[in-house]
Amino acid sequence: MNAAKPKASFSRSVAATALVGYSVLLVFPMLWVAYSSLKGDDAIFNHTFAFPSLGSLRTDNYSSAWTQAHFGEYFMNSVLVTTVSVALITGLGSMAAYALARFHHPAGRLVFGLLVAGLTIPAQLAVVPLFFELRSLGLLNSRLGLVVVYTANGLPFAIFILAGFFRSLPRSLYEAAIVDGCNEFAAFWKVLLPLAKPALVTVGIFQFIGVWKEYFYAFMLVSGDSEGSARTIPLGLANLSIAAEYRTEYGMLFAGIMLVTVPILVVYVALQRHIVRGIAAGALKG
Repeated sequence: MNAAKPKASFSRSVAATALVGYSVLLVFPMLWVAYSSLKGDDAIFNHTFAFPSLGSLRTDNYSSAWTQAHFGEYFMNSVLVTTVSVALITGLGSMAAYALARFHHPAGRLVFGLLVAGLTIPAQLAVVPLFFELRSLGLLNSRLGLVVVYTANGLPFAIFILAGFFRSLPRSLYEAAIVDGCNEFAAFWKVLLPLAKPALVTVGIFQFIGVWKEYFYAFMLVSGDSEGSARTIPLGLANLSIAAEYRTEYGMLFAGIMLVTVPILVVYVALQRHIVRGIAAGALKG
């Protein structure tokens, strides 16, 4: 017994050291980009890893990225597209998942299987038919077109997680709601949906991150850089070099990266406690 204690302590020390080292590898690049966004190009190249002095902070990197590279417009496009897409994914996904979990029918199992199979389709295979479909509907280069694509792309994952959660809920909850006078919709809306909050938050977080940083569909389905363009903030990063007349301004580029990254970090840190609970309560019990 005494010999086992030093061995266990050594194992914990090695694990802790490995985790600390891994954390440094993850955190330092983000920290470096953050303080480099407040430096000029000369300071970035000549004093690469040094913190900027208070007297030389280049806060104008952010204002330049916001105005010269149209980040303000792209940011609002991303906020609108992401908010509407996540709301539709969680709303439609929760209703579809409840129906598939609540009503047992061979057609329901087939539909669920097709939705899960949709998770395996690469975006590169779907973009060509999507392009022609959106063009025929007049939705190319529009925020609505992006919302439709992101919603359709996110629904299979949402239904997969939420259906597993609804299956894990005791049937007695539904029966008690019916006895109390609820109809099918009221039982879902007032009793079962509030219990699905951990799974809904989990789906919302993953879909927010995915839609906010999505580049491929936006690049293929949105064109033009004029006023009123539907370009989102990931495309704005590519526009930084154009705004600088094809001469990369690294301080402004890092400022743009921070504008993309900070909202993701804020949402993830604020809601991270729900992620594991939601997945455990949904997918693992499904």
